[in-house]
Amino acid sequence: MKSNEELIKYFTELLPDAQIQEGKQFVEITVALDKWHETAKTLAQCDLKFDFLVNITAVDYLPKFMIVCHLTSTTTRDFIVLKTFIEDRDNPTIDSLYDIWPTAEFQEREIFDMFGIKFNNHPDLRRLFLEDDYGYPLRKDFKDEINMIELKN
Repeated sequence: MKSNEELIKYFTELLPDAQIQEGKQFVEITVALDKWHETAKTLAQCDLKFDFLVNITAVDYLPKFMIVCHLTSTTTRDFIVLKTFIEDRDNPTIDSLYDIWPTAEFQEREIFDMFGIKFNNHPDLRRLFLEDDYGYPLRKDFKDEINMIELKN
């Protein structure tokens, strides 16, 4: 297991276009949206072999979304965070990571269901919990017209 300083040095060389910093607990790698899939594939195939996607989620930072993945290497036991931003709120789209880490399948479906973010090349992108016409309740601009959900600020 490498220290955060060693990981930062390693990723600075491996991913020269990425923003790499030490977060509160783990090294965070932030990439441009168009480098998302390519970077994920590089992380899965690099010497440290980040072979397990622990989780993937979204955060609504009006007006943009952030996609966040936590990755680990079952070989080296290193742990990192991969992030990107989606600026297009009207048609939020990102490449699926399912082809790299199959554990992304249901997590990406949940993000689609709750935020309306579409994943290119996902094998079965459909809602998990809600009706097709319900809306996306984890968006900060969500309006619940029939008051099923009450938001408190």
